[in-house]
This record gives sequence, C-alpha cells and structure tokens, in this order.
Amino acid sequence: MSLPRGSDFRPPWPLRSGHVQTMLSSSGVRRMLLPRAAQTVSRGAEAVVVDGGGGVRLTGAYTVQKSRSRPRGLAVLFHGWEGSVDSTYVLQTGSRLLVDGWDILRLNFRDHGDSHSLNEALFHSCRIDEVVYALGDIAQRWPARPMALAGFSLGGNFALRAALQTSRLGIPLSYVLAVCPIIDPGEGMFSLEETAPWIYQAYFMHKWRHSLQAKQAAFPQHQYFEMSELKQSLRGLTEAMVLRHTDFKTLQQYLDGYSVAGSALRAMQIPATILTARDDPVIPIDAFEKLELPPNVELDIASHGGHCGFIRGYGMTSFTDDYIAARFNAVADRG
Repeated sequence: MSLPRGSDFRPPWPLRSGHVQTMLSSSGVRRMLLPRAAQTVSRGAEAVVVDGGGGVRLTGAYTVQKSRSRPRGLAVLFHGWEGSVDSTYVLQTGSRLLVDGWDILRLNFRDHGDSHSLNEALFHSCRIDEVVYALGDIAQRWPARPMALAGFSLGGNFALRAALQTSRLGIPLSYVLAVCPIIDPGEGMFSLEETAPWIYQAYFMHKWRHSLQAKQAAFPQHQYFEMSELKQSLRGLTEAMVLRHTDFKTLQQYLDGYSVAGSALRAMQIPATILTARDDPVIPIDAFEKLELPPNVELDIASHGGHCGFIRGYGMTSFTDDYIAARFNAVADRG
C-alpha cells in the first residue's frame, strides 16, 4: 500500500492560500466546526506527570485505545510553541490515531498548558535534555511498542532533536514525524519580523506575554523580566530571555543551539519524515531545501498547507491526520 504524499493534498480554492490555512489551523472557528470525533482522545484521558530529570516535571495526558485487544503501539505527540496537549491539531491527530489502535501520550513542554507552577526556571527552546529524559520515562512507564513520535512546528523541531539522541541513549523510539518544524531559528525569527504579515508576530507575542505573566504569578518571589522588557519586540524579548535565563552569551548562539539546519540531521539513526508546505508563511522553505539528509529521513514538501494547517475543507479536518496515521501504522505493521 502506498503512503500519502504532500502532493496528494489539494484543497479547494478558498483554502489554497497559505495565510488562510495558517490562520484557520488554531482558530476558534476551526475548533467549533470540527466533528466530535476529533476530540475523542480527551475523553477519559489520564492526567500524568512525567520525569524530566534533575527534579524537572512535565505534564501530559495519557489515553488508552479500546478498538483492539492489544495496542498498535504508543504514539507520543508534541505541540508547538505556546500550544498544549489540548491544542486543536494535537487533539485531532491523537483522536485519529486512537481509532487505529494506538495508545496516546500528549506531552506538555515546560510552562505550557497549565504547568507554569511545576518548575521555577523558565522554558526556552534549548531545553532538549529534559524532553529526551521524559521520553525515556514514558518508554518505561508505558511499554506499548513500537513508540512513534510526531511534533508540530517547534514541537517538530524538538521531536527531530530528541530522535537524534534516543538511539544513543537506548530509548526505544521507532519513528519520528515532524510537521512544519522550525529548521533554522534565526531565519524563522527574521521571517516573522521582516517578511510575514504583522498578525503572526502579534499572535505569538500575545500568547508568549500571557504565558510569562502566568509564570510570574506562579513564582511571585522571582522577577523574570522587567516591565520594559515585556514590551519589546520578538527579537528584543527573546534576547532579554537569553541573557537572563540561559548560559548563552548572545542571541545568535541561542538560536544556533536549537537549529537542525544544514547537515545536523545526517546523524539520524531511525526512520523520520518531515512534512512541510511551500506556502508556509512562518517557516521559510529555503531552510528545508538546504537540508542534507540521510536516506532514512524523508522530506515531503506540499504545494499548499500553510503552517500546520493542511485543512481539507469546511469540516476543518486536516490532511495531516491521515498522513501521520498511515506512516505510524506502516511502522507498526513492519514491526
């Protein structure tokens, strides 16, 4: 059986705009129009706390499949920046995989969801070690095999970086799939500031500032930022965060710290897929086309889809659900 390809995604005319796809992907309109089946994974889900090592705790939600006598495997899902385990795209993908017999573990990164009070130190995108440690804890506590991982946007970046380490650490991850991952963070920030419509930066900044305020409320004894810093642009606030809360000396060092650009993914030991869209207004396509990839890493560039959209029609379901399920199922069937 042939697997779906990005070229198979052909949305109707009103949805061929990357901007429309992107704006609808996380909109309240989409959540309202989605069928009830798209939220099945949240019903009966068990709230869990996962060990991130060194006293770090990460929250998540675990759902047991009920369509088969034995699970097909364990699917782990990573949300994007300022998303959560309850983001629409995570719920929709988890619900689709649940139908196919996968147990589902949706993981919140530090300071995402309602987890601001769990860890005093602030989230930043180079905190990959705690996510890898959490995958090891997940593999031990929920031993359904194979274990497959999918991530979206920044979550796709985390998924790829984690997969680079799991083989070396003996974590039994079988496959990773990244949807519209951040490849070169420096290029991505420049794109948001200089070439993308202002609404994208405004959207992300509003969510980030709200998250930082929640963090401050959780730890009132700790001053995370000056008020003047919170009013800065994306670049200015990111640089303030780097200098205050990381060991990096410059903003560029920090951005390079979570880049997977160029030849960074050549060391990937497990099968992997990267799905993106040529009309993504948030992540520049150039970074994908410059990737140096080994044979076990598939790069699939669709003509349409926007940033983590791939919305098929007015029912607001996403092509990525079937795309991810088909590849996860193929991994399980080979196993």
